[in-house]
Amino acid sequence: MARIRLKDLRSLSVAVVHPPDANGQTILDQLGRIGCRTDHIWPPEKGLASKVDVVFAGVFFDSQEQMKAMLRRAEKPAPAIIAVIDYENPAMLELVLELGAVAVTSKPVRSFGIMTNMVVARDCQQRQIDLQQKMAKLEKKLAGQKIIAKAKSILMEMHGFSEAAAFETIRKQAMSKRTSIEDMAQAIINANELLSGKPVDV
Repeated sequence: MARIRLKDLRSLSVAVVHPPDANGQTILDQLGRIGCRTDHIWPPEKGLASKVDVVFAGVFFDSQEQMKAMLRRAEKPAPAIIAVIDYENPAMLELVLELGAVAVTSKPVRSFGIMTNMVVARDCQQRQIDLQQKMAKLEKKLAGQKIIAKAKSILMEMHGFSEAAAFETIRKQAMSKRTSIEDMAQAIINANELLSGKPVDV
C-alpha cells in the first residue's frame, strides 16, 4: 500500500465550491494549514479552474443543477468530489451520489477529518483512473485481436492458408514494413475491401 506523504497533499489543487460562510472558511483555513493550492468558488456557475484535483462541493438543492453542470465541465481526469452536507435524508444522499462524490463531510465542518477525507477521496480517484486506463487497454487489445482475426480469415479464404500460416504471414509483413501486427492486419482488410468493392465489417 502506498504511503501517504504530506508533500503529496500539498501538491494538490483543491477547489472549495461553497458559500463564504463559517463552514466554507473552516475548509479553506484547514487546507491553508495543510499547504494545498486552493480556489474558493461561489456560486458554482463560475466553473472550475483547469487541473483541479479535489473539489469540496457544498450540496444544496437550490443550486444542484449548476453544481452538476460545473462538475460535468471539469477537465479529465475528473477531480475527486468531497460532498459537504448539512443533513441526511434519502433526497440528499441521492444528490450526493449523482454528483459522483467519493467522500462526504458533514456540517458544522470541523478541521478534524478534512485531511482524512482528502486522502480517501484522492485514493478513490486514483483507483478509478487506474481502472479506466486498464479498461481502455483491454478494449484496444480486444479490438486489435478482432482485426487480426478478420485479416487471418481473409488470407485463409483467399490463399488456403492455415490459421497459423495466416498469422505468420501477417507477422512477417508487419516486421518487414516496420509496423504493428494490428496495422498490417487493417491494411489487409482495407485492400480486400478495395478489391471486392464491398466494405468488410470488423
